[in-house]
Amino acid sequence: MKIYADEQSGNCYKVKLVCALLGIEHQWVHVDILAGDTAANSFLAKNPNGKIPLLALDDGRHLWESNAIINYVASGSDLLPTDAFTLAKVQQWQFFEQYSHEPYIAVARFIAKYLGLPEDKKAEYAAKQAGGHKALSVMESQLTHSVFLVGEQLTTADISLYGYTHVAHEGGFDLSLYPAVQAWLARIEALPHYVPMGSA
Repeated sequence: MKIYADEQSGNCYKVKLVCALLGIEHQWVHVDILAGDTAANSFLAKNPNGKIPLLALDDGRHLWESNAIINYVASGSDLLPTDAFTLAKVQQWQFFEQYSHEPYIAVARFIAKYLGLPEDKKAEYAAKQAGGHKALSVMESQLTHSVFLVGEQLTTADISLYGYTHVAHEGGFDLSLYPAVQAWLARIEALPHYVPMGSA
């Protein structure tokens, strides 16, 4: 299978990390968002939404949206529960990541890291801080009571939130304010076969 992605994207990194943890072979195809690669007709034919990551299966099928991809790739492994309620808890955190976490932490990081915090983006950057800290506080509350987000077992919920949380400082968020989150990050980084962001 092929993964069309950018190594510095948290959403793409989620897929890379799940594949590494599970030992899944894949071909990594670099996509340059800023150069307009995702707007090319050849890419849009695979994903009409024009975003990465994109999973291309060997049989010609395609799958997009990072959390859908990691749940598909992790299917049948310990990373994706089969119990209906526990699976719903995983999805609960993944929806939280997309709607209450990423729009603040990932966007603030993008403005600072990719755009260089230009003057005309400073107000937007500042406006993202409160929402990002609220998301981190929700995670802190949960991780004070459990080893991982859905109890004692690592799941794709953790991978979903790890993607941008571990680089939240690049968006101006001080993670030292969240000791339980920091301990959770360390647990993930100590996992066998863990790979850091940016490893091809």
